[in-house]
Amino acid sequence: MRIRIVDAFTDRPFAGNPAGVLLLDSFPDDDQLQRVALEVNHSETAFAHPLAAGGEADWALRWFTPATEVAMCGHATLATAHVLHTTGAHEGPVRFATRSGVLVATPREDGSITLDFPTAPLTPVEAPAGVAAALGAEPRTVLDTGPGIGDLLVEVADERTVRGLTPDLRALAAHSERGVIATARAEDPARGYDYVSRCFFPNVGVDEDPVTGSAHTALAPFWSERLGRPDLTGLQASARSGLVRTRMRGERTLLSGHAVTVIDGELLA
Repeated sequence: MRIRIVDAFTDRPFAGNPAGVLLLDSFPDDDQLQRVALEVNHSETAFAHPLAAGGEADWALRWFTPATEVAMCGHATLATAHVLHTTGAHEGPVRFATRSGVLVATPREDGSITLDFPTAPLTPVEAPAGVAAALGAEPRTVLDTGPGIGDLLVEVADERTVRGLTPDLRALAAHSERGVIATARAEDPARGYDYVSRCFFPNVGVDEDPVTGSAHTALAPFWSERLGRPDLTGLQASARSGLVRTRMRGERTLLSGHAVTVIDGELLA
């Protein structure tokens, strides 16, 4: 198997969120996919194979963390589309058949790729007992992001609070299906972003995800309503950091970013 490591939601190597990408003729058994994902040991590894012409999708796509298969992953979808376009395996918009339905990735003239994802349904909820202590910050607003995402979206006081979080991940795991998205308004929008976030996903084997496309299907509607604009830019303030440009289209959210291939090799096992 040929394997590539791609940094997504960044235009330079060693930033953004790395994903493994394998283009296959068909999917091997699930145990083999999980073993490969564990060996790669990035937050997600994407596996894709071409589908017969004339259907609703062009490629089948699955995503695995080191611990489990997940229903949606933005950065590994971006990474897969980047590999397809840079290698000539696919031209123009690509339609992926996934557990979250058909997702479309469209290359742009500036080299970025735009993903068309379902918007997360946000439901305000009371802050669960213990979540403030587990996160290490007092929530201002807490929302459930629905079964497709499986996170709690937690607004905290300010950007400095988001950047300074050192959560108790074991305690945090009790409060959602996947994890917690912490967010706040940007301290200075002149820096090129409108809001910040960090994402902690201990329940799928990812303590902190560097840049999370799927989380922005919840962050985009939350901040677009707050800021009164459909087009925004989010900064995920992890150690690697990355920017996600978002555009609201009702039940769909467009996520745009760049990607860079940093490793191209062969899986021998």
